[in-house]
Amino acid sequence: MTTTTTNLQSKTLMERLEPYLAIIGPMVMIFAILLFMGVAEPARYFRLSNLNLILLDAALYMPMAMAMTFVITQRGIDLSIGSIAALSGILMAFLIKQYGFPAWVAMPLAIVLGATMGLINGLIITRFKVPDLIGTLAMDLVYRGLALVIAKGLVLARFPDLITEMGRGQIPGFIPVPVVIGLLTMALGYWALTRTHFGRYTISIGSNPEASEMTGIAVDRHKIYAYVLMGASAALAGVMLTGKLNAIQATSAPYFNLHVIAAVVVGGTSLFGGRASMLGSLAGVLLLSMMINALVTLRIEFFWQSVASGAVIVSSVALYTWMQKKDRDGSRSLLAGLRTSEAQKLMKFSALLIGLLILLLAVGAGLATDPKPTG
Repeated sequence: MTTTTTNLQSKTLMERLEPYLAIIGPMVMIFAILLFMGVAEPARYFRLSNLNLILLDAALYMPMAMAMTFVITQRGIDLSIGSIAALSGILMAFLIKQYGFPAWVAMPLAIVLGATMGLINGLIITRFKVPDLIGTLAMDLVYRGLALVIAKGLVLARFPDLITEMGRGQIPGFIPVPVVIGLLTMALGYWALTRTHFGRYTISIGSNPEASEMTGIAVDRHKIYAYVLMGASAALAGVMLTGKLNAIQATSAPYFNLHVIAAVVVGGTSLFGGRASMLGSLAGVLLLSMMINALVTLRIEFFWQSVASGAVIVSSVALYTWMQKKDRDGSRSLLAGLRTSEAQKLMKFSALLIGLLILLLAVGAGLATDPKPTG
């Protein structure tokens, strides 16, 4: 007991904070954005209406980030979520518009369809042994093609109030309805990850699938569960997107997969499996929504937003890859790992990458500025 107490007292602040880096990292970047925008555009960025837009944008991705945390923790990936969201929204729209289904029936049916598409993904990966990346990418083409065939180029719009409430409703004196839905899904995901067998098995499968199978865990079955949850969550996001826009078309949600995977990885969930942080995923969603909103506020074009998102993904994956290698090498602490030559090279490269990104954004902002009239 005395030895344990002495060891705890001898730990430095960095050693104590190290287990929480998954949430600390995104929070530091969020603070940096707030600080920068407080100097650059405080009046526009900190308006209540703009903060409401940030929350509405983040809420759309929260259900998918929750489910993607389970998928990635099991060493999986799902690139079909945008198509699942679009096809589910199209189905719901046709049930309401063409067949007269009430909204409270069409919405659950759309989510069931999304879960079914997730089940198909899981079966392809586990039964046919198709790699997750290839299998979900192929099914993304299938689902998107089906959406295009069914919609026939139509934009379906003007839905019942129940649908629009799901996407942009406001609880009087409280927060937007989509934010409540998003936070509830994240809370349920946190509970499932930390308090249930499914969560523990998810981390075990990601850490070592072979050992997990030897201990009696049905690895394939739990992978299917994760993809079913992913499909249902993507369909829920499709319903929320339909309500937010009060319209849906077959080409909707083209960048859902990039945004969601980026948020989960930035939040500390390892692409190599076995490491998950639901709170980190929530912080990652908020970070990316705040970053994109900041770029819009600074009047930087949409395509440069993709550049920024890609740079954030690369930097985050590099950081967490290095942290996992440090763990395997047995470094005593984060500070000890930072003193190695490999870490010094990584920090120099990160500084170079950040500098290049800032330069690219500056060039993009300059090119996006309207030229002054010469007449």
